[in-house]
Amino acid sequence: MRVLLGLILIGLAYLIFWPVEVEPVAWEPPQAPEFVGEFVENNALDQLELIAFPDDELGPEDIAVLPDGTAYTTTASGALFRIDGEAPTKVDELDGRPLGLKAGPDGALYIADSFRGLMRWNGPGSLELLTSEVDGKPLIYANQLDVARDGTVYFSNSSDRFDPETMGGTKPTSVMTIWEQSDTGYVAKYAPDGSTEKVADGFVYTNGVALSPDEDFLLIAETGRARVHKLWLTGPNAGERAVLMDNLPGYPDNIEAQGDGTYWMAFASPRVPTEALMPYPFLRKVIWRLGPMVRPAPIHRGMLIQFDGEGNVLQNLQDPQGRLGITTGGKIVGNQFYVMTLDSPWFGRMAVQGLPLR
Repeated sequence: MRVLLGLILIGLAYLIFWPVEVEPVAWEPPQAPEFVGEFVENNALDQLELIAFPDDELGPEDIAVLPDGTAYTTTASGALFRIDGEAPTKVDELDGRPLGLKAGPDGALYIADSFRGLMRWNGPGSLELLTSEVDGKPLIYANQLDVARDGTVYFSNSSDRFDPETMGGTKPTSVMTIWEQSDTGYVAKYAPDGSTEKVADGFVYTNGVALSPDEDFLLIAETGRARVHKLWLTGPNAGERAVLMDNLPGYPDNIEAQGDGTYWMAFASPRVPTEALMPYPFLRKVIWRLGPMVRPAPIHRGMLIQFDGEGNVLQNLQDPQGRLGITTGGKIVGNQFYVMTLDSPWFGRMAVQGLPLR
């Protein structure tokens, strides 16, 4: 009996006192909306053809189109692929963990590498580091980016707390950051003269960013609070930001500007039931000590929306069965619509004419 009692006490001591990485912050989340109305459930993404990668490559997070019309993506291993043909073709080995991609006005490919910082690629063997710090601190979780016509790069840093290179990768680090609810995410800009500065901070897992066609505002996805912000860059409201879309049914990931004043945004997961525990930091810490089997995890349910600069939802495309895995972005390239994924061995592609009418 004493042995049993001792084991129980040891177990309780572990659950209460064992040090863990997360320091949860209390948050009272609003009730997540159902998949109705403008987010009504559908099977529109069933039409996608799944394009697999060779050599067991995984995780085509984002897509970019260079001025010659060629589309590129990267994988979890750091490989760069051209994807505008029948099958992906490897063109370079970048290493790291590239996430966001965007073509710049100089014709180069700009890359938010979650392990290394902000990069630029201008052909095989040409990869260069632009910056690995902001305000004198390491840039530990670069996520997505957009490039202005003057070459200024706006990019998100998802967290200043957890480094995905040392914490098991971007997926577990994203879960950790959102479970903790620390608001150390920010958006910064890299100027053509090589300087960097923050333009907005205080986000719980900053993710997608996208410039408006006139570059007068920047859209910012705050994954950990299921909302999208609008940050004014010019005009009388320059420097101010407001919540554009709030209490979304899922956790927003990349935002892709389509160039016509509309944007495609993917949801990495619907809102998870464990949000009910967000007001209780101590309990969340105990659950984290129980290990990966009971910790929260993304739910595979593909979903993308197209919306305008006022936050009006124009299209809603879903994959309720989750066959795509975790969806991270979508973009129309020529006559094809691409859907990208976090850790699947494929991306989705379909003819634009197959998209539902607005």
